[in-house]
Amino acid sequence: MSNQYLDPTLKVFSLNSNRTLSEEIAEEIGLELGKCTVSQFSDGEIQINIEESIRGCDVYVIQSTSKPVNKNLMELLIMIDALKRASAKTINIVMPYYGYARQDRKARAREPITSKLVANLIETAGATRVITLDLHAPQIQGFFDVPIDHLMGVPILADYFKEREMVNGDLVIVSPDHGGVTRARRLADRLKAPIAIIDKRRPRPNVAEVMNIVGNVEGKTAILIDDIIDTAGTITLAVNALKEAGAKEVYACCTHPVLSGPAIERIQNSDLKELVVTNSIPLPEEKKIDKIKELSVATLIGEAIIRIHENKSVSTLFD
Repeated sequence: MSNQYLDPTLKVFSLNSNRTLSEEIAEEIGLELGKCTVSQFSDGEIQINIEESIRGCDVYVIQSTSKPVNKNLMELLIMIDALKRASAKTINIVMPYYGYARQDRKARAREPITSKLVANLIETAGATRVITLDLHAPQIQGFFDVPIDHLMGVPILADYFKEREMVNGDLVIVSPDHGGVTRARRLADRLKAPIAIIDKRRPRPNVAEVMNIVGNVEGKTAILIDDIIDTAGTITLAVNALKEAGAKEVYACCTHPVLSGPAIERIQNSDLKELVVTNSIPLPEEKKIDKIKELSVATLIGEAIIRIHENKSVSTLFD
């Protein structure tokens, strides 16, 4: 990309969730990040000041709703309101990670559908478009009545494994549950490998119990793929099950490294060869262990923003 994007009506702002990624995206586009300050009153209320004119501009706001989820979500909603009142032409929300996505249906009586509530809040605040990466459930796109551009992390992960020259007859792509088969198939198609599925039962939230493996993994290098790795319970149980079934080596990859609670310790102590993640959620220093490899989504998101701004197709990015 050129060093400077010349259209003055395109503005990119960053809030606090992932400043490093925002700077990378702005550099990819060839822009300086827009000037704004996010501060807090002593009681915790958030205040936002936009320090340049955005009247008539197409504004892109980069904010993942990762930990601290509720603070990052409120920052986003307040920023949208500020932009709307300052006469932005369009307000485009770039959410590399969409929080609350796992609460996408009523699994039990009297449960909320929180990912729909969050969609309503973002729309009501005044967003005109949402750009996101690997939603936990693709049907969340239907929770919005504004356009959604749903980007995919699989090509970035696949390219990494190709560079490692791991594309050979001994490779198998493994989905840690039935819900992730489509994602596993996408990676398998790019790496020209068969797939296997782990059939698991989950007695309660964040507790997984592996049952059995559908497919042949004996003597093979297995790559587990998921969209989110949270406490790493599912993935480490899956690693054990694959090893017991005769897998030679086990790698894992995901788009969103939530990595909460005991995750890092579990990954460190597991038989996992390497965990490949993206920077959709920033990794603090204490989580940067040797077993974790971080890839950047900045080029993908930067290219998507330019294509949207220039009214070009985004889906061709994944052809």
